[in-house]
Amino acid sequence: MPKSVLSPSEQSALQEFIRVLAAESGSIIRRYFRTGYTVDSKTDETPVTIADRQAEERMRELIQQRYPSHGILGEEYGHHQPDAPFQWVLDPIDGTKNFISHGYLFGTLIALMHERKALLGAIHQPILEDLLMGDGRTAWLNGKTVRVRDCARIEEAVFLTTDHYNVANFHNGPAFEKVARRAAQYRTWGDCHGYYLVAVGGADVMTDPVMNFWDRAALVPIIEGAGGRITDWQGGDPLYGNGVIATGGAIHDELVQRLNP
Repeated sequence: MPKSVLSPSEQSALQEFIRVLAAESGSIIRRYFRTGYTVDSKTDETPVTIADRQAEERMRELIQQRYPSHGILGEEYGHHQPDAPFQWVLDPIDGTKNFISHGYLFGTLIALMHERKALLGAIHQPILEDLLMGDGRTAWLNGKTVRVRDCARIEEAVFLTTDHYNVANFHNGPAFEKVARRAAQYRTWGDCHGYYLVAVGGADVMTDPVMNFWDRAALVPIIEGAGGRITDWQGGDPLYGNGVIATGGAIHDELVQRLNP
């Protein structure tokens, strides 16, 4: 990875600020977890709740107070200062369908971009209060370094995706199913939780056939920081390509080849 545009002191301050964003948004999300609230449908027919909206509003407020020259892209409220060199990318609840089902496989995604490159990324699980953060070189879970695990063969892999049936809408469905059947385990422990599991060494492959920018920006410095690989579905740029594949690394090229026969 190229030399960071951030000095050590700047990076330390930004990491501490991400902890503040996670804590503040997390306190809002916990307030609504497994309680009564209205679920609305957005124009793309995906669900959204008051927890999504208030969590993003609070993070935006904090960023504008602390870094007024920075831009912000959030799932719920769009772009603020889109031409700023530094951009915060926010997904207040990645896995809203799980959240509204009273499950806990969801999280808050926070990324800091500079000139189209992801510098810092975080996945915060507000119920467990786990904070996984990466800078492309290292990844930490609650301050302790984490690494992907070794997996030399697809037959040994724990293989994850968010929505099995959605793959065929965007890619080669039969090829995906053939690969998934080869894996030691195939599960839909999806959304950001799947990438969390790859980074901490609990799973070996996580895939999503299509993703919005706010779904993927935080994942790149986390997976790469943990020693893994993350690309688009065809092995290209994970930030601006088509879908996302994250692995521990050793089986990545074979996986991409088999998913794109």
